[in-house]
Amino acid sequence: MPYLLMALSWAVFYTIHSALAATKLKRILKAKWPNFYKNYRLLYSLLSLVLFFLLLVQASLLPPQLLFPPIQILSHLGYLVATLGVIVLLRSIREISVRKFLIESEPDTNDLIIQGIYSKVRHPLYLGLLLIFGGYFIVSGTLGAGIHLACLMVYLPFGIYFEEQNLLEFFGEKYREYQMKVPAFFPRLFK
Repeated sequence: MPYLLMALSWAVFYTIHSALAATKLKRILKAKWPNFYKNYRLLYSLLSLVLFFLLLVQASLLPPQLLFPPIQILSHLGYLVATLGVIVLLRSIREISVRKFLIESEPDTNDLIIQGIYSKVRHPLYLGLLLIFGGYFIVSGTLGAGIHLACLMVYLPFGIYFEEQNLLEFFGEKYREYQMKVPAFFPRLFK
């Protein structure tokens, strides 16, 4: 039962995360409550952070149930995968303005980032998270870590789809050209 609650908690988190990021909701808020909209991105970021922290607390309370015994070579592989995920995440954050990402509700139409790691994949933040969650699962081998990874893998196609719809609406043809040149998730190894 606690594992089912964990999966449901992730489902609620991802649903809220996507719903609050929807362009339609932002348009409504901007039109009806412009003063609130000025702080919307900051409130959205804080809410996401609090909900994510609550998920981590919930996860820490799960009874550890091993799916496979600890194997040293797997642990090394898991740490390698998770470290690669952290590197991808940090490189993607380095390319964006954290202030704009966390605080500003209305990006500039010139803010489309297509250099650095964004020239290799369109969604390096998601890729980094997948590698971190995957590495964690390989290291721990627990059912809880497997649920975290599975929930993320189920969410990613939807999250990417909705995010890309928002980006297409905002950046238009500029983003469509970027979509044609750069893969969404996994970098091309050969050109």
